[in-house]
Formats: sequence, C-alpha cells, structure tokens
Amino acid sequence: MTMRCDALLFDLDGVLVDSAECVKRICTDWAIARGLDPELVLRWSQGRRVQETVRAVAPHLDPDAEVAALVGMEASATDGLHHVPGARMLLQSLPPGAWAVVTSGARPVATLRLNHVGLPIPQTLITGDDVRRGKPDPEGYLAAASALGRSPADCVVIEDAPAGIGAARAAGMRSIAIVGTVSPSELEGADVIVDSFRSIRVVISSTFPRLALEC
Repeated sequence: MTMRCDALLFDLDGVLVDSAECVKRICTDWAIARGLDPELVLRWSQGRRVQETVRAVAPHLDPDAEVAALVGMEASATDGLHHVPGARMLLQSLPPGAWAVVTSGARPVATLRLNHVGLPIPQTLITGDDVRRGKPDPEGYLAAASALGRSPADCVVIEDAPAGIGAARAAGMRSIAIVGTVSPSELEGADVIVDSFRSIRVVISSTFPRLALEC
C-alpha cells in the first residue's frame, strides 16, 4: 500500500537505534539491586518513560531518586547500542523539516544513543523530558507535529511498541509498526506492520504531500 504524508515521526529505541541488549542489562541491574523482577521491569519499560515504569513496578520506592538513578545509568551506557539497518539511509534521504524523533527516553539518553550509532540529531526531538504524560498519551506526537508545522493527519508514525502505536492512534495519526521488540500480534493497532525498513520505500516530491511511503 501507499501512504502519503508531509512528515515522518520516528520512535527511537527499537526503530532507529537497536538498544535491546543495553536496555535489558540496565533494567536487570537496576531491578536486582532493588529486589524486583527484571522481566517485569523490562516489560513495563517498552515504549514508556522511566517515570511511568518506576511508578508501576516500584511504587514503594522514592520515584525521584529511582528515576534519576535509571536515567543516569542509561545516559552513560553505550555497550550493545547499534543503528537499525536502513535507518541511516532513510534519515539522510529526508528533507530536514520532514521528520522528527519522539522518544520516551530522557534527552541525555536520546542524544547519547543517536550520536553513538552515528545517526543525525533531528531539528525536532521530543523526549520524555518535554512532556507531562508519556506514551500511550499522544502529547509527544502532537508536540512534534506542531513543531514541524504539520497537522496530525499529515504525519505518519513509525513505532515498535504497543504504547507508541496507541499514542499515534490517539493523536489522530497513521502508523507503521516494525516487528522486533514485540510480536506482530501486539502491533495490530498499527495501519501497516513491516519486518524492517527494507519493506518501506520513500518517494519524495517537491509538492505537498511531500512523502509517499510504499509498504
């Protein structure tokens, strides 16, 4: 199918940056040190801000202290970070004002990961630090559309987690889900589900809508 839009809004982890190994190690270390179930922490962390994860899995702990601890761990860890195949080529092909990154991660974590894998920092980068409510709330994606000067209906979101797909739908945006972080059955809320960026071809036009996505 072909989807036409004026802007692409990318999630970061699992979409542009393969951080699964790094995230698993951080969640495991943090959980074990606090007597928590690492698998539960990892499941809750998929697509969500650290704040929501801490409140859900450790309501008995000091949320501010634990958020600071987790962000500190994430902002200094690069082992196991890789760019997702096809991500660099796709981003380099897009006009600067036609894409943004919307991540649940903190800003220091997002910039560290993009820089480490050699991907460009977008003109519009919405992080977990910039919103009051994280995914699946649509606030982040709506903020990105506004910053780009585009209506939600003219944006397509590329995600890998149910929370992000829910956020895109709540924002009134279409979405493409990339399989990898979770099973395809958990991504059924997306308009299109693909295996990788190799299944997406972008055609750029000089007129609006500027982008045609062939999936």
